[in-house]
Amino acid sequence: MLTNPVIEVLMQRKSIRQFTEQSPSDEVLETVVRAGQQAPFAAQLGSLLLSRKRNKNPFNAPLLFTICADIHRLEAVLERRGWTRVSCDEAMLVFAIQDASYMAENMVIAGESLGMGSCYLGAAPFIAKAIIRQYKLPHRVYPVVQLAMGYPAENPPPRPRYPMAFSLFEDEYPEFTDVQVCDAMDVMDSGYLAQSYYVAQGARIPLNEDREETYTEETYSWTEHMGRKWGKWLRDVEEVRGPLADCGFVFDQSKTRADQA
Repeated sequence: MLTNPVIEVLMQRKSIRQFTEQSPSDEVLETVVRAGQQAPFAAQLGSLLLSRKRNKNPFNAPLLFTICADIHRLEAVLERRGWTRVSCDEAMLVFAIQDASYMAENMVIAGESLGMGSCYLGAAPFIAKAIIRQYKLPHRVYPVVQLAMGYPAENPPPRPRYPMAFSLFEDEYPEFTDVQVCDAMDVMDSGYLAQSYYVAQGARIPLNEDREETYTEETYSWTEHMGRKWGKWLRDVEEVRGPLADCGFVFDQSKTRADQA
């Protein structure tokens, strides 16, 4: 494949969970945020919360961003123009989550280009109550993801990815053969095992009593981790609806938007 400095930054990106004591300057911070703002958007529906309280941030990171799907801010702009939003919350959230995601990725790449590292924290939606309290969020601001960022004190290798043939489907989506699935699984598992990733992280998910453990620390890898993660967690839809309701999104057709406000 072709390469250039931008491609190299993208291809070398990895999650960083250990940071030096150095704090990014205000100029570096501004650059990362402005790069995030320049991401593509539907209606600039992404906004940022920032904590520089290193002693309270995950991994003692000097910067902790919370990237939000922000419909409250749009409503303030519409009100000034004499409009009331009639677009349903479901549709607005789809676009807002897209906007927030583009913003977050731009920030990661900007940070990497300035010598920093970062780690996405995907549990943000499920700790919405705590984030609402900490930052005094109004309704219809939904935390999509958190981003710990700073100067890396570790240099892990980039993590494996599926083969391109298992990710790029031209003209139509294929019916996977057993060989294709197994080959893709082997790429992921062998790559993670070669890096001793789960041993180093101590991240093996325990099984319930109704399922016998057949993996050791030396054989437990990515596809088994995915099986345990998505075969055990988030069974109850209220785990998703609850935080959305805390943020002022109640998807009940029997209620008007005025009822939900």
